[in-house]
This record gives sequence, C-alpha cells and structure tokens, in this order.
Amino acid sequence: YDLPIALSVLEAVGNLPAKALERVLVAGELSLDGKVQEVEGVLPIVLEAKAQGFHTCILPEKNVREGRLVPGIRIIGAETLEQLCRDLNKKEGLGGKISETKAITEFKQIWEPEMLYDVDYSDICGQDMVKRAVEVAVAGGHNLLLVGPPGSGKSMVAKRIPTILPPMQLEESMEVTKIYSVAGMVDREHPLIIKRPFRSVHHTVTRAALIGGGVIPNPGEISLAHGGVLFLDELAEFHKPVLEVLRQPLEEHKIRISRNSGCYEYPADFMLIAAMNPCPCGYFNDPSGKCTCTPQKIHNYLNKISGPLLDRFDIHIEVSAVKFDELRDKEQTEPSAEIKKRVDKARKIQSERYKGTSTSCNANINAEQFEKVCIIDYEAEQMLKSAFESMGMTARAYDRVLKVARTIADLDNSEIIKSDHILEAVQYRSLDRKYWGK
Repeated sequence: YDLPIALSVLEAVGNLPAKALERVLVAGELSLDGKVQEVEGVLPIVLEAKAQGFHTCILPEKNVREGRLVPGIRIIGAETLEQLCRDLNKKEGLGGKISETKAITEFKQIWEPEMLYDVDYSDICGQDMVKRAVEVAVAGGHNLLLVGPPGSGKSMVAKRIPTILPPMQLEESMEVTKIYSVAGMVDREHPLIIKRPFRSVHHTVTRAALIGGGVIPNPGEISLAHGGVLFLDELAEFHKPVLEVLRQPLEEHKIRISRNSGCYEYPADFMLIAAMNPCPCGYFNDPSGKCTCTPQKIHNYLNKISGPLLDRFDIHIEVSAVKFDELRDKEQTEPSAEIKKRVDKARKIQSERYKGTSTSCNANINAEQFEKVCIIDYEAEQMLKSAFESMGMTARAYDRVLKVARTIADLDNSEIIKSDHILEAVQYRSLDRKYWGK
C-alpha cells in the first residue's frame, strides 16, 4: 500500500492533478530513496481490477510483465515515485494504449517445441504393470499409491510422471500462475506457468507448510500442486496428523484457512501420488524373505495410513523388485512420448465429455454425472457386484473403481465400460486387503 498512500497524499495536497488517479489501481512498495519495489500477487490483483471496472493499473516496473498477462487493461510501470509524479503531471497524463495480452502468444511459442526432460520412462527396466497403472492414473487424474521394497523403482516411476502429464490449457495456466503469484514464486521475465506443477514433499513437512499458513496465509504445497501432482515419498514416515489434513482437500479440491484477519480459500485440485515401503525394514511379503520386522512393528507401521486416507487412493499398485534378466534386457522399453500420446487422447475424450461443466477429468465425476458417463454392460455389472460383495468395498471405493474403469475404457476408446475394464480397475484395489486387511 506504500505507493497508493503516497500518491493519495500528493493528490490531496495539490501536487497531482485532480482525478488523475480516477479508476486507476495502484500497487507497490516504496523504499526510503523513493524507488518502487516489486510486490507479490499482482496477477490476481490486476484480474480483480479489470473485473471492478478500472481502466489502468500502476505497478512496479518488475511486475509489469506479469500484469500484462491480463488483456484489456492498461499497465503502467513505475520505477520511482518522482518519475511517476512527473508522468501524472504531464498534459497527456499517463497516455498509452491498452495493450493486448502477451499470454496467448507466449503460451503458443513455448508449447510449439516439444517439452524436454532429463528423465524418461524408457530408463526404467521392467515394471510394465506399474507403468500401466501410472498411465491410467494420469489419464484420469486419479490418486495413486505405490507400495514395494527399497530399490524397486517407486520413486523413479513417480518422478517421471511429469513427462506424460497432459498440457495445460491457457485458463488452467492462468489459474496456476495466480497461486504462484500470491506465493511470490513467479519468474518475473516469464511469469506465465506452462508446465503442470510437480511438488515433491519431504516427510518432515509441517501441517502449515502443507495446507498453507502464516498470519496472512500463503498457499501451501497442496495449492502449489493445483493442476498437477503432489508427490509424497516414504508416505508412512509422515506424521499422521499431517497426512490427515489431506482428506478434505482431496474431496473438495480446495482448502479453507481461518485466521483472526479472516477466512482464506485456495484451490487444491491435484493428483496425489505416494510411495511407501510395506514395513520398517521394507521387505514384508518380499519373496526374498529378508523381512526382520515383528508383526506388531508391521501393524504399527502400516496403521500410520488411516483407512479414510487409504480409501482416497483410486489406484494401489505393488512395485516388485526388478529381476536380473529385466535389468540386462537390451530391448528398448516404451518411451514417455508414446505413453503421453495415449494419455492426451484420453484427456481429450474427457474434455469433450465434460465441456461446459466444472469437471476436468474422470477422477472428478460428480454424483449427477455418474449414471450418464459410467455406462456399463451386463457382464461388467455382474463382475462389479461380485467384487463389491467379496471385497467388502465401501461406497467410496465402489465409486473410485467405476471412475478408474471409465478411464481404462477411454484409453481403450470405448464408450461402454466392459468386463475387462472393471477387472483391471478392481485389481488396482487389492493391496489394501493384502497389507491392511481392509
């Protein structure tokens, strides 16, 4: 508020023309020598200014590129208070034309070349079933839990997920950029975020860091992962109260934080990817028989993951140790580019299906859409009924199996969910019975 207060005082004492700042929004900090310092949260400020009918925004020079992501409003950069006052006192005032947004041009220029990564799924030997589970998860935006012994490749698989994530649309890119703008994490030269976020969080994270905190709360990791992926490695090492705060955002796709100064709401629509060992030593149920943990230790370790949180993972997959022959196999495994083509095709089907609604992917199907989009044939329905009764599924687990089956059908380019789609989706819900007995 430094700059707007200073300009208001100058206008009040007659040092600026009357009404020079009418319908002009001003934001900026002032240093003691009169220089205008950059501020955070410029993009949402400018968007709101435009919505409120302001025709011009005066911003610190370093924030100008970010402000110009918004079309149809004039953005004026200020380096010093003295320079800004001179411009305001000129006969023509601030002048200038309303500039068109550079966001669309910048967006297209960046996405025209293929996105390059240092890692690729072709680096991973074997683990075909695991890579298939990841493909299904990303294609439908489903939460995924990877369980397996140390060194089996859980983290390698998860950290290659960005290579197959679908591209963001401009609206999504702007929404993610707003969050990072509030957090003060945008690049001043290239403010528009065009890659889906991938936030890898260490198990020592606090609740405030995860959901957002501070006197005036900043976005936490779950909001910084909005539109992308939140990866929790070594899931059972996280403090249980920290993990439990994820339950509500995973359902509502937003987080509300209350402080004395007011209530704050940040978006939190993300894919949750988690990896964990099955016991403290990591070798429970491993064919090698190397597990040294007592049953009580295993029970206590696994019970760090509560039933309600476990139920919110749409897909559970076991990552077994890689065999020697697979490591020595010289045949090239499928690269990320090929997997991404199938993911993009499935996401395009979903985009057309949910056009005009708030649903972005199969994982977010609401109750009204369920009957319309999850159409299954008789054989598939009987198979689902049998699985529901024999596995003792909860209503939430039933919904998630159907959503995953809908994604598998999309990857198969099938409008109807068939028995093999249900069978694969049910297989992704077996680990909670194997390890947790639920």
